[in-house]
Amino acid sequence: MPEVAILRAHLEQPLPEALRLRVPPIQDVDRAAFLRPPLLDVDLALAGLVSRGHWPSLDELEGLRCTATARDGVARPRFVAQDAELLADGLHYEERIRLGRLSTRERNWHDLFNALVWLRWPRTKRALNLRQCEDIASIGKRQRTRGQCALTHFDEAGAVVLCSDPRLVELWDRHDWKSLFHAHADTWGRSIRVHVFGHALLELALDPARYLVAKAVLLMTDDAANLATDAESLSRIDRCLAQRIEGRSLLLDPQHLRPLPLSGVPGWHVQGGSEDFFDAAPCFRPLRAGRLYPPADRF
Repeated sequence: MPEVAILRAHLEQPLPEALRLRVPPIQDVDRAAFLRPPLLDVDLALAGLVSRGHWPSLDELEGLRCTATARDGVARPRFVAQDAELLADGLHYEERIRLGRLSTRERNWHDLFNALVWLRWPRTKRALNLRQCEDIASIGKRQRTRGQCALTHFDEAGAVVLCSDPRLVELWDRHDWKSLFHAHADTWGRSIRVHVFGHALLELALDPARYLVAKAVLLMTDDAANLATDAESLSRIDRCLAQRIEGRSLLLDPQHLRPLPLSGVPGWHVQGGSEDFFDAAPCFRPLRAGRLYPPADRF
């Protein structure tokens, strides 16, 4: 379920215009969007693929998959065209992935970003699929458990946050966005770092003016090295998330996910940087009465 649909399910009023999905065609994408997080942090192969102004083919994505698998030894499903022949097999989308086939719509931003997330976070994506398939086998294809909802929220709109400073978590717990993002702007990248996982969020980031809100998993760490962004650090995070998702100690309920307005992270939004931004932008919502967040996992 795309992130915008998740939001609609929870809101009685129509979404503000600034929160609506507006995805530009590939030829109209502002290349500057790839110079700002979160798209800046996507596999650099993306910039090369879209800079030509036309869609990458499935063969090109397959080439990237084979290269990634040869590099880290982690299997990923093949990217196959989502056509009538594929859909005629009667399988659930998740069941096809379990069998090694990821149905991918061509000329589609959402599925392109999903493919690129598989390249970077293969163990976590595989763990999400494993859990989905387990629940499908248990309750059938037409119902959804609370766990499945949490898995889908994270898959579409998720982010993982590494933090070494408990004081920042206290601000987050209170939804004190101005303090978290503005007063402590210098801590971002040093004491706290966010990695966007959800492919729907990456799709929305194609619009530089779009307000982004993630469904976040928080990992506390005492080792500053865990906040690094090199391939080995990301691989450790990927292993950690996968183990906890498969072990059912993570993503058991949507309420376990923390909303994080990514637009407040310093340097992430074109209008960010001033205190007034946190008063005006609709993504910075106050804490709902009675809302409590679970303790952070340790990493």
